[in-house]
Amino acid sequence: MKTRHTAQPTPADTVPPETSGFPDAAELAALRAWYAGVAVRPAVERYLPSALGDGRSARGVLGRIRRRLVAHARAVNREDLATLLDHPADARAQHAKAVAQAIDFLRTARPSEPQIADDIAQWFAPRAVRVLQAYGITTLADLTVRIPRRRQWWKVVPGLGAASARAIEAFFAAWPALTEKARALIVASRPGPIVPWESISLPHEVDGSQGTFRAPAATCTLDATNDYQAVQTWLALHESPATQRTYRKEAERLILWAIVERGRALSSLTTEDAIAYRAFLRHPAPHGRWVGPVRPRTSPDWRPFNGSLSARSVAHALSILGALFRWLIEQRYVLANPFAGVKVREASGSNVLDVSHAFSEGEWALVRTIAEGLEWSHGWTAAASQRLRFLLDFGYATGLRAREFVGATLGHIETDPRGDSWLRVTGKGKKLARVALPPLAWGALARYLAERGLPATQLHWRPETPIIGSLDADSAGATTTSISSVRLWMVMRRFFLLAARAIEADHAPLAEKLRRASPHWMRHTHATHALGRGAELTTVRDNLRHASVSTTSIYLHSDEVKRAQQIGDAFARRT
Repeated sequence: MKTRHTAQPTPADTVPPETSGFPDAAELAALRAWYAGVAVRPAVERYLPSALGDGRSARGVLGRIRRRLVAHARAVNREDLATLLDHPADARAQHAKAVAQAIDFLRTARPSEPQIADDIAQWFAPRAVRVLQAYGITTLADLTVRIPRRRQWWKVVPGLGAASARAIEAFFAAWPALTEKARALIVASRPGPIVPWESISLPHEVDGSQGTFRAPAATCTLDATNDYQAVQTWLALHESPATQRTYRKEAERLILWAIVERGRALSSLTTEDAIAYRAFLRHPAPHGRWVGPVRPRTSPDWRPFNGSLSARSVAHALSILGALFRWLIEQRYVLANPFAGVKVREASGSNVLDVSHAFSEGEWALVRTIAEGLEWSHGWTAAASQRLRFLLDFGYATGLRAREFVGATLGHIETDPRGDSWLRVTGKGKKLARVALPPLAWGALARYLAERGLPATQLHWRPETPIIGSLDADSAGATTTSISSVRLWMVMRRFFLLAARAIEADHAPLAEKLRRASPHWMRHTHATHALGRGAELTTVRDNLRHASVSTTSIYLHSDEVKRAQQIGDAFARRT
């Protein structure tokens, strides 16, 4: 039976009448009185006397006001505030301050316009979301290409039903721009700007549903019907978010390249394709299509690469893709691994750390001096300058990895009975460990907290407060909003490039190092300086959480210094 379009509502039209609309001033006054400790009935009688009568209770009136606030929070995609506002009635005293801040924010908040890359859970009922996700539809991009253009499209989605289909059709009728954006993101028909894989729609010829090297479906252990779904299952095997990000990046790059440059599905790639991809990784081209600065995945300027890959990085990428295909063969999804035997020359030492990615004592002192003048010499805001100096001092003093740094909160800091301070971190492989907080790190943190208007004494800290604050946080969430690893990378790269320009005329070698530097260089510098100042090898190993002392020993330069000095003395200049 053909589904019929209903009226074209906005998302708010689906909210029941009793929970729609933001409460007016009188309703908010009654709610505030209740949070201030006034009993339910006196609060309603004082500010909303007309709401009582006809069998309506004061408790019911107040409950409806609270439900409307919860609905409004969800309408503006603030599930965190909805959860806060939906607290039990007997917990009003402990939530009163946070609720007041939430109401102030929601007063001016407006429902956001849906974006093509949004998760479907943001816009549809939980039951419909579960059914769609089980079918492999997770974003509006996935869903958009299946809607009104096909009659009874919903029948191929087990368990969806006509009622849910009508609600979805009404949603897309209310937001017609989504369909246009989806059409613009179909990359197979005309090569153009590359977009993330969750934002593209593919014809069957390149989605892998009919891949050349697909194994018989009857013998496959996966429910996946196309390459994207198969890769998503592979990614789900890995619980570490960092591992998932790394593996997704490499799989996504290959799938996009196969479709755009070769016109083939992942499951149709040949060994010749794999060899061509190896060359492509060294120098992604066309440059404008594939390479660009780091940007959010939702940005039109997003690109899969931010530069050419080194031999080590190419070897790493190919090893991940080889592992992917070996797994697909084990699940009997494909018949062969096109990357088998594809090697990378000059990558034999890829497991060796590059110790040149560290600053000397003098170089670091100069870098830190430049950071002191960011406000008056380079026009940075006070908040941005203060945060940058904290990132330098704390990162250098602790040797944290970027993801450990951005994930750290004040609640992770502890003091042992001897008075020594430590930071609890979750490192590679989800291993729990502690990192020592020396005076330089502790002083930098205390200074930065004071600059953020937060208490510097541990007794008054809020455990959930991130160590690195966001400059973009609104007043209600300023103390609980951190930054991402990508944002940390961008902030540090901006500073390193600025510093390189500032010293290029007088210190060209250091300027060249700064142009190549990343946040991870602070970890290398931490290790090099700690060993150079007499810290024991095992101490630095434990603080960096290296599996082997041989890895840490790479940062030791004393033997090289001694060797250079003795050979220099033996072969001094002629007098």
